[in-house]
Amino acid sequence: MKTVEPDLVPYDEAVAAYDVVMGIEVHVELSTASKMFCGCSTAFGAEPNTQTCPTCLGLPGSLPVLNQQAVESAIRIGLALGCDVAEWCRFARKNYFYPDMPKNFQTSQYDEPICFDGATTVEVEGREFVIPIERAHMEEDTGKSLHVGGATGRIHGADHSLVDYNRAGIPLIEIVTKPIEGTGALAPQVARAYVAHLRDLLRSLGVSDVRMEQGSLRADLNVSLRRAPEAPFGTRSETKNVNSLRSVERAVRYEISRHAGIIDAGMKVTQETRHWHEDTGITTAGRSKEQAEDYRYFPEPDLVPVAPERAWVEQLKAALPEPPAVRRPRLQAGWGFSDLEMRDVLNVGALDLIEQTVAAGTAPAAARKWWLTELARRANEQGVELDALPVTPAHVATVQSLVDAGELNDKLARQVFEGVLAGEGTPEQVVEKRGLKLVSDDGALTAAVEEALAANPDVVAKVRGGKHQAAGALVGAVMKATKGQADAARVRELLLERIGVDH
Repeated sequence: MKTVEPDLVPYDEAVAAYDVVMGIEVHVELSTASKMFCGCSTAFGAEPNTQTCPTCLGLPGSLPVLNQQAVESAIRIGLALGCDVAEWCRFARKNYFYPDMPKNFQTSQYDEPICFDGATTVEVEGREFVIPIERAHMEEDTGKSLHVGGATGRIHGADHSLVDYNRAGIPLIEIVTKPIEGTGALAPQVARAYVAHLRDLLRSLGVSDVRMEQGSLRADLNVSLRRAPEAPFGTRSETKNVNSLRSVERAVRYEISRHAGIIDAGMKVTQETRHWHEDTGITTAGRSKEQAEDYRYFPEPDLVPVAPERAWVEQLKAALPEPPAVRRPRLQAGWGFSDLEMRDVLNVGALDLIEQTVAAGTAPAAARKWWLTELARRANEQGVELDALPVTPAHVATVQSLVDAGELNDKLARQVFEGVLAGEGTPEQVVEKRGLKLVSDDGALTAAVEEALAANPDVVAKVRGGKHQAAGALVGAVMKATKGQADAARVRELLLERIGVDH
């Protein structure tokens, strides 16, 4: 019989009554050319089951060979997170049955991860939060199940299921935090900031494309509540495979309210996995959460231990890119952004996009304006992250160059972005197809100016009488007649000249 959960507790009430403890596990697909233990391609989007071989399908007699580039990427990730790098580690078999697991076990690392005991820092609303890192270990991804015939795309209600093994064996790094305490009411924002920080860090390392919408980076969110900070940890739930920053924040917030409702009702929280539903903003039960012993870990007999040479590790450490904690203040100073402006940039995940737009020749203020207003609005309407929009920094730089050249105004520029988002081509192609260039030729504007003057004699009289601000109505009339494609500043000049007043 299915248990009916009690009502949610309003979020503010939940965090006032309980202390929140989180744990976040982030899975990162590495940008290697081949899989973790075989030579199959890792390219995204291929026809199902065309990138497989006996090794990644787990066929009898096949043997794995470790991908050296994946090991290097794992070490660089660990070093960037302040972790120690193991002098000796090995793989293990994690045994469980799932249709998309062709070998019926996952080759992973258990008690001997390659990187361990690190920490990183995120900032939320002017406060710094240290995120302790338990480990970063290597493993392989599973395949992908496709449930056909149901309304939700999940197995419940589906007519049948298909499995695509292209993803099976793709190199993964799993980054696991220690319990994250002391976040209080900011827990959802801290979770989002941490995953965003990891995404930026991994992108700067060049180890992954971190495309959350494609599953290259996804987060498992563990949440538990306790009565007070000094009390023992509560029972946790684990919301699996959350694949957007917005969903990370929403899922943590929802689980806090759900846990509080269960505890307030005198019931016990079940330790289980949960599924996040983006459309409804809720989680639903998955399976009861196994303990480590349920996976029957044992050392992988077909792979030798990994023993990174210390000289190699030091070489990789010396070549790490500028860390985000250094890069962000450098960019802020160079761009001249206030703390509040920079905070807004970070909150919407626009830092890299703005940096690339500036590198393409756009002024920082203009780059910030487009990404944080028009494009952020579009992304919010579509429920996607900014970098998932089909508008690139190069597109933004092109549009702004047309504005700077006097060929577009902001209103027309917004129409250009609309066209690019609709798949009508590059900004130049959209301008051409829609006929969006400004009318700046005086001869072409004269007729519209004369018409506005003739139609508004009372306004003309006010302007001649010294009320120059009244000319705004005439400018508006000309802009309407030219469908917004006139240079407003030049229109005003022409109007005042024809009226016979200084401008």
